[in-house]
Amino acid sequence: MQLEDWACAYGGAQSQGLIRQVPDDFIVNEIPSFEVSGVGEHAFVLIEKCSENTDYVARLLARFAGVRQRDVSYAGLKDRHARTTQWFSIWLPGKPDPDWSELNCATIKVLQATRHSKKLKRGSLAGNQFNIRIRDWVGDKALLEEQLLKIKSGGVPNYFGEQRFGHHGANINKALALFAGKKVSRNQRSLYLSAARSYLFNTILSARVMDKTWNHALLGDILMFDDSRSFFRVEEGLDAVTLARVEVLTLHPTAALWGKGEMQSAAGVALLEQQQIEKFPDLATGLKTFGVAQDRRVLRSHIKALQWQFIGAGNLEIEFSLNAGCYATSLLKEIIALS
Repeated sequence: MQLEDWACAYGGAQSQGLIRQVPDDFIVNEIPSFEVSGVGEHAFVLIEKCSENTDYVARLLARFAGVRQRDVSYAGLKDRHARTTQWFSIWLPGKPDPDWSELNCATIKVLQATRHSKKLKRGSLAGNQFNIRIRDWVGDKALLEEQLLKIKSGGVPNYFGEQRFGHHGANINKALALFAGKKVSRNQRSLYLSAARSYLFNTILSARVMDKTWNHALLGDILMFDDSRSFFRVEEGLDAVTLARVEVLTLHPTAALWGKGEMQSAAGVALLEQQQIEKFPDLATGLKTFGVAQDRRVLRSHIKALQWQFIGAGNLEIEFSLNAGCYATSLLKEIIALS
């Protein structure tokens, strides 16, 4: 199955450029969701890595500290082809810290080490801060700035990035093979189930972008707060306060992350979601068969602290922050046709 050409909100990419030519073209820094206490049986290590993936660093930390790999944790995966900083926790009950500086090398640098009473759990992030350089940029600067100003005030469709689906959508085909009975490892199964659910979400979101309702609250919508996972359903009309909060990006409409369970949306929103999901019955049925629980995800990614500038001839630099779980590629998709 090939990936769909999901709809853009601001006219689509009107310029071209190159990203990830060198690791420093794509810089990502974690924004933690809590303060580290400085005491406890979990060592917390802030690492800057370049051209290394998160799992590799976690394995390296386990070997270096002499612990099991399951005693090392992190909040989320970070790009390999980038320069990123992220926290790792290592369970060291009753043990002193090793000399973490001995890990320093050309691709890994320990920036900070401290202690905390609890391990670092997946998803324990407020978000990520990005600094992206687009090289050999070609386009209309006035049109680009118009798009970026709209993005700054209105956000972008919160698509799952193409990396979720594998090269040319290979993970979707592997999900279909899994649903047809192929045996795979537990880690692969999780990856393919996630890809299938993300594909259905993107399909629903694309339909609402085409309807121009992705950033508006509708009767029957499930609205989620920008700074938490709390949500509620719009059941009896839309009051002025709710509409204003959607307008200023403190509330967002959501769509189904498909799986077993009752459809949480209602009215026309539920009908639209069901119509889109029914286009892919094998994916929808497979997710239910494997017991994946239905959930919600916001339709809109709030682009925070967005800034941009041109550096030299043809280099565009963009800085911004995203909530956890949102993809920088969703912003890039709106403005740049990447070569």
